[in-house]
Amino acid sequence: MPTPTQIIPYLFYRDVPAALDWLTKAFGFKEEMRTGTPSGGMHGEMSFHGQRIMMGQGGKDWKMVSPRETDMATMGVFIYMDDVDAHHARAVAAGAEIQMPPQDQSYGRTYTARDLDGHPWFFTAPPK
Repeated sequence: MPTPTQIIPYLFYRDVPAALDWLTKAFGFKEEMRTGTPSGGMHGEMSFHGQRIMMGQGGKDWKMVSPRETDMATMGVFIYMDDVDAHHARAVAAGAEIQMPPQDQSYGRTYTARDLDGHPWFFTAPPK
C-alpha cells in the first residue's frame, strides 16, 4: 500500500526541547518524538488533533534559523479548530505573545499568537 501524501510544517527553534515543552503547555500539542541528530542538534515531532509538525535547530550555514534570529518570520502555521476562545485562554495562561485577540472575520473566528521563537500561529474556527 502506498504511503499517503502529507504536508508537514518543519519549524526551526533555537532550543528544540524548550519548544516541545512550550507547545505542549501553550497550544496543547502532544510530543511524539525527540531525538539527537548526527550533527549534534535535536529533531522533534508533535501532533495536534492528528496533524503533525516537525522541528529542528537548522543552522546559519544552511540558511535555516528561527524568526528570533532574523527578527522576522517568513511563514506561519494556520490551524482550523473548534473552540478558538478556549484555546486562546490556554495560550494566554501559558504566556504566549498574542498578536491579535479572538475576533470574528469573514473566514471565521480567529486569533494570532507567536511562540517562544516568534513563529506566528493562526488559530481559526471556520464560519458556521
